[in-house]
Amino acid sequence: MPDIRELLKRRMLVLDGGMGTYIQSFKLKAEDFGREEYFGCNEYLNITRPEIIRTIHEYYLQAGADIIETNSFAGSSITLAEFNLQNETYEINKKAAEIAKEIANKYLTKEKPRFVAGSIGPTNRTISVTGNVTFEELETSYYQQAKALIDGGVDILLIETIFDTLNAKAAACAIQNLFKDIKKDIPLIFSATVERNGTMLAGQDIESFYLSIEHLNPLAVGMNCGIGPDLMKDHLRTLSKIANTGIICYPNAGLPLEDGTFPLNPKKFADGIKEFIDNGWVNIIGGCCGTNKEHIAELAKIADDSKIRKIPNLMRTA
Repeated sequence: MPDIRELLKRRMLVLDGGMGTYIQSFKLKAEDFGREEYFGCNEYLNITRPEIIRTIHEYYLQAGADIIETNSFAGSSITLAEFNLQNETYEINKKAAEIAKEIANKYLTKEKPRFVAGSIGPTNRTISVTGNVTFEELETSYYQQAKALIDGGVDILLIETIFDTLNAKAAACAIQNLFKDIKKDIPLIFSATVERNGTMLAGQDIESFYLSIEHLNPLAVGMNCGIGPDLMKDHLRTLSKIANTGIICYPNAGLPLEDGTFPLNPKKFADGIKEFIDNGWVNIIGGCCGTNKEHIAELAKIADDSKIRKIPNLMRTA
């Protein structure tokens, strides 16, 4: 396996698409989650129906994804407490990583290595907006989740859908402490969610968000969820000008409609991201809510290594 930092110097990488999109398509019932009170806890499917998660990972790898995300977005102890599953945080996240790594190894080749990103979501609480959690509580929760994901074999930690920079800082502190404790580190990616008004939920714009986490020397920084490719354009342009890191972009398939569906079919979705590629703004592309294997297959077709954004930090180490 090449170092992903080295790979990003010469290749544009494709991330997978939505996990929830596929889980919903299986029309699961309460018994699939083990019992009625766990119904809707997608992360618990790592334990009760791992074959479903394996299938979803395979869909994306077959479509051409270079990086797949673990089924652990809502796997923090804080979020799992909604289902009274906080005491199973380690098992759920480690299993998520093991499932993804097993399937990634099945598909990797010398020409096309495959990587696993440990998905760490924002939790269902926020320091700045609701004030219903402390920095220390978040730090403890993130530490537990990150340790389990690393023990399960992930290659990257992806702190995603960030809507409060303070939450992200708690995650960063937890992970840095974890790295010291285990005497190793792996690449980090931070991805924020920008609302239609142009800022994150807690009020920061993309520039202030980047400046607040730049010192952590992440592999990549970018945006996901919230909006579609069209509304990410201005923010990506700004980020590409100031960032010394890689840029990641994995939008929703447009803004959700009233019936909960998403308007952009695979071709239109890829067309929106192609503009980012042509402008040299991105290093990693993928999809979030409303995207599936067809969306990712279209991205794999347009990923153009000749137009990859030059990353200042990585170029200096070439």
